[in-house]
Amino acid sequence: MAQEATSGKVSFLTSVKLVAWSFLGIRSSKGYRDDLSKVNPLHVVLVGLIAAVFLVVGLISLAKWVVGA
Repeated sequence: MAQEATSGKVSFLTSVKLVAWSFLGIRSSKGYRDDLSKVNPLHVVLVGLIAAVFLVVGLISLAKWVVGA
């Protein structure tokens, strides 16, 4: 049971890393395939959606700060 919990954390952290590399677009195809074999697809979708929301909110905040509104 403890090993499953550790494996879940590793998989989730690997998903975060995979999504971060994907957002930057600088991941090698071999590394991408290796990471993809280790992660849960649900984690990747969840992390991707959360990262997209943070990106949009960050860009909106930055635009409002630059414009001064």
